[in-house]
Amino acid sequence: MGSFSLWHWLIVLLIVVLVFGTKKLRNIGGDLGGAVNEFKKAMQEGKDASKPEELSDKSK
Repeated sequence: MGSFSLWHWLIVLLIVVLVFGTKKLRNIGGDLGGAVNEFKKAMQEGKDASKPEELSDKSK
């Protein structure tokens, strides 16, 4: 009762494709991937920017 079978997920996928269409789903996937990449890039830049502060605090 708690989990769905493979057939349930296939029916849900079919309904989503019928409602949104494959082109719109492809665009959503690309936008989501771009957002994740930008987030990772911003996190890396944040880590790089905080490293000099940590070094200067340790030298005191």
